[in-house]
Parts: sequence; C-alpha cells; structure tokens
Amino acid sequence: MATHKSVETKYLEERRELFHGMRNLDRRSFLKVSAAALGATAGLAAPHSFTPVSVAQDAEDSDANPAFRFAYISDSHLYEKDVNDRFVRGLLRAVDDVNNLDPQPDFVFYGGDLAQLGQVKELELGSEILKNVKAPLRIMVGEHDWYLDMGRKWQDLFGEPTYSFDHKGVHFVVLNSVVEKDFWTDRGLTPMQRMKTVAGLDNGLQSPFTVGEPQRKWLEEDLAKVPDDGRVIVFSHSPLYKLYKQWNFWTDDAEEVQAILRRFKQVVVIHGHTHQLLTNRIGNIHFHGLLSTAWPWPYAPEGMPELTIEMSRPDPFNANDGCGDGEVQVHPDGLVDKVYNLWNRNPITVSKTYMVSMGKQDVPPKPNRPSY
Repeated sequence: MATHKSVETKYLEERRELFHGMRNLDRRSFLKVSAAALGATAGLAAPHSFTPVSVAQDAEDSDANPAFRFAYISDSHLYEKDVNDRFVRGLLRAVDDVNNLDPQPDFVFYGGDLAQLGQVKELELGSEILKNVKAPLRIMVGEHDWYLDMGRKWQDLFGEPTYSFDHKGVHFVVLNSVVEKDFWTDRGLTPMQRMKTVAGLDNGLQSPFTVGEPQRKWLEEDLAKVPDDGRVIVFSHSPLYKLYKQWNFWTDDAEEVQAILRRFKQVVVIHGHTHQLLTNRIGNIHFHGLLSTAWPWPYAPEGMPELTIEMSRPDPFNANDGCGDGEVQVHPDGLVDKVYNLWNRNPITVSKTYMVSMGKQDVPPKPNRPSY
C-alpha cells in the first residue's frame, strides 16, 4: 500500500537537504534557503515564531519620548559550515524571524559570540548571514569572538567593540565586558589553546571577566552628557553582576560599573552569554538576559536572582528547545518589556510592570517542567 509523506515531513526533508548541500553562503544562497523554507510550509505555521509586541500608546508617550522596539539575536557560536551546520541553521532561523516582523523593528541587536572559536571563516560566515538582516544592525563582541586573535578579525568586520549611540531619546552603550587578565603568557599557551581555555568556562584556568578600568573611565565620560533622569540602556555580553563564578556568569568589576550607573533614575542592562531567561534588579538597574540560537545553558546550581522566571527544562531530544531570539519594547520612560521568543514554545514577556513591582504584578507564567 502506498504511503504519503506529510507536508511537515516534506518540509523538514527539503530544508535538511538544502542545508546539507550548502557550499557558499552568499546572499543568493541565503535567499534560496529562506524561500524554500517559506514555500515548504504552505498550510503550516510560518517558520518564524514571533508574536509581535503590541505597541500601545503609553500615557507619557510623546514626539520627544516615543516608544519603540528593537529585535535581538545572540550567541550563535558558529563553526564552519562543514563542521556544524545546525548552528548555521539556528542563525538563519533567527534572521528569518526578525525579517518577518511586521512592522519591522527600529534595529536588530546581536548580543555576542557569533563564532565558536573566533576563527576567520566562522566570523566571516556569521557576517555574511547577518548582512541579510533587513533592519539596521548593531553588534556586540563575546569572548568566543575575541580570544583567538584578541579581536583583530572581529574588529575588521564590525569595528570598535566599545561604543554608544542615541536613538529616539535613549542613550545606548555597548561594552566589551569579557576582558580577562593575561593567564596565557606565563603558561606558554598558543592562541588556540587560549581560545579553548576561555571557551571552556569551568576549567578554572582563566581569570574572571571584567569591563576594566579603561572602559569604566570611558563609560563615565560618555555618560557625563546624559542627565540624571535620562534614558539609558547598556549592552554587555556578560551579566553586569555576580551570578555564578565557576561558569564565568560573572563580571568581576560589576560593582564599579553599577556605581557609575547609580546616579540615573533607572537603567536597563541587556546581556548575552547565559543562553537563558534571566532577570534581575539591583536598585535602579534592571537586568535582562538574551536567548541563544545554539543551545540553552542550565541554571546556576547556587541559585538565581529572585525575579528570574526560569524557562521550562529543555527537551534533550529537540535541539531547538530552549533556544530562540526576541524583541524589546522600549517605553517612553526608558524601561522595557523583554520578549523571549522561545522556538517551539509560547513567547514569554517580562514586562516593566513586573520589574517595577519587584515581581508582584504582571507575573510571567511559571515553568511546567522544573529546570536543571
């Protein structure tokens, strides 16, 4: 008796064949992959899984202080295509997501760790894929991008790792928060040994991440022009607080950076690196983590910030579970609603109301499977 493949099975097989056959990921190849994915899903849900943020008119919204939104992608950890194409597929899926948003976000922010081992072909592959993002792109460096050649190739592609910009009345700051003290020279490590040591997280050989004195001085000078009631959003790859040192979910000079930000009425810090839903508040500073397109990390065994709504335990038999991308709705007061677009699940929003009320109002849904 003849059997008929389901539409979903055909879609998965066609997409697998396309990615398996990739050789040169130029713009034409990217568009071919994306078009095939869209065409194969006729009659199914669209391949992106965003629920667009509703941009409601805020009471204090004005021409001077408009609300707006941006999208984010982070932590793709690309190898070369012939080594691991699953991570390539993850980044392509995220680019599909943000390109299918309607209306388009004001910009897309990439949160660091584009490459896995900082190699030239990894970074060039990531750069080629990100060129297909339709909205303007802003990018931050991660430790996996940096420690093979100390950031030379990344900077050739993307420019300075520390910078600021203004958008619709909000002052954005981008920091390189993965600066480490030299642990490699005395040990005689090669560049690749240094890179793999940093990528190892829990090997105990490397030093903790820092922002470092030169950047802290730069930050003070950069923020000097912003009034105390100004709207400030800071991007850092590592969290700007001390979460779990064994995995370098930690910034050693976090208190010094927080002190620089303390004069403002309220500040938002958005970080990558931890690959998970992660929420914290220290005084006037609201912290939000970013999802990864490569894999989810488990939660720190020593405990989590009290405001964190942990995501449900990822399915070990589904490589995309616990991964994703998302959006950030910026309110006129500079605080944000943070949307975690978890692939294959319902999105989770951590709202400014939840943060301002210290978790008493607008509580996101609790996980239905305990986290690891």
